[in-house]
Amino acid sequence: MKRDSVLSLVGIATKAGRIASGEFLSENAVKSGKASLVIISREASGNTEKKFRNMCSFYQVPAYSYGTREELGAASGNEYRAVLAVLDTGFADALVKKLDAAGAKGGYENGGDRE
Repeated sequence: MKRDSVLSLVGIATKAGRIASGEFLSENAVKSGKASLVIISREASGNTEKKFRNMCSFYQVPAYSYGTREELGAASGNEYRAVLAVLDTGFADALVKKLDAAGAKGGYENGGDRE
């Protein structure tokens, strides 16, 4: 079985305390400017995905759809998670590279840039 490098890196970031997991904490992280990346489960409801894509576009935070709710939950030490926010730019940059290589849907909406 091939290990998923994206989910492995999410697990490392979680252990480092650099992940906000769940909709409420992720929304707060984006709105407060702490989030560097948002990962939305492919199984998230249409309303949840639209809410976070619009919010990330407005706050210029990259958002990607990746993994199932179970996979994101397991990687972040929970049962299920529809949304995760990465709070560290180093982890976010590494995850963006891995997500792009994996062909995940998303990226910088409306030309958003973290520089």
